[in-house]
Amino acid sequence: MRVILADDSTLLREGLVRLLAEEGHEVVAAVGDGAALVAAVETAPDVDAVVVDVRMPPTHTDEGLRAALEIRRRWPGVGVLVLSQYVEKRYATELLTGEGAAETDGLGAPRARSGGVGYVLKDRVVQVDEFLDALERVATGRAAFDPEVVRGLLARSTRTDPLSRLTPREREVLDAMAQGHTNAAIAERLYVSRSAVEKHINAIFEKLELPGHAGYSRRVLAVLRYLGS
Repeated sequence: MRVILADDSTLLREGLVRLLAEEGHEVVAAVGDGAALVAAVETAPDVDAVVVDVRMPPTHTDEGLRAALEIRRRWPGVGVLVLSQYVEKRYATELLTGEGAAETDGLGAPRARSGGVGYVLKDRVVQVDEFLDALERVATGRAAFDPEVVRGLLARSTRTDPLSRLTPREREVLDAMAQGHTNAAIAERLYVSRSAVEKHINAIFEKLELPGHAGYSRRVLAVLRYLGS
């Protein structure tokens, strides 16, 4: 993969550069703020993915998120993996549903895009295999959300939460889907057959009233549909 890194921590940034190089990936650029990240993508738009911290200079609030949203809007083929110190629901939700999200079709569903998106806690970076797996997912157009982030996003009042219609098993399947796992991986994690997973997923689509027409993945819509509820 060709990757651009953005983090104001020199130690973490250089550590990721070395890690990715050792794994055979090319780090096109490693920068310390959001503006530099956008500039780096602009000069090398053929990168596969960017890894960006939420909070960077000058205000250390949401500069990284703003850069991630701009990249998703301007270069939809580039995968975006956001790193955060904590589970910040607003940032994770905005990453999926904000101005940088895919444009919608006539039915209000997001159109297909080739670049994936992920939101991972920085603690996961030390779990090298998990971090590399998340990066590969977003680079190949899939989702990669930290389990803690997913659980936070799924925490809704049952009176207004469309997920209240789901069974406990269906919620477990949706949790795994939101993390970016395939049907086969979900079956292995939950100790059920692939056909059972497919049955649960179809039930989720029906209960969340997701359209079956061609377009943006219903697996991602299953997460997007309730985020604003």
